[in-house]
Amino acid sequence: MQRQARDLAHALACRTGQPLIRLVELALEHYERELCQKPSQTPAQVLWDLMAEGRRRVLHGTTSAHDDVYDENGLPI
Repeated sequence: MQRQARDLAHALACRTGQPLIRLVELALEHYERELCQKPSQTPAQVLWDLMAEGRRRVLHGTTSAHDDVYDENGLPI
């Protein structure tokens, strides 16, 4: 175990009186329940969520036209 995980496990064991292995089992059971409560997402849904998150970070008024790199005929400068 990494030091932080070991220190936390030992502190919880002292605080609760539970053996380390039981604390790990309880933590994993809790994590499994959390994962089961979340709806499964398709790869496409994950991608849409990532794109929406990225879009929220773009400043208002920003475009993707790239007019500054093309001339009046649509050719690259």
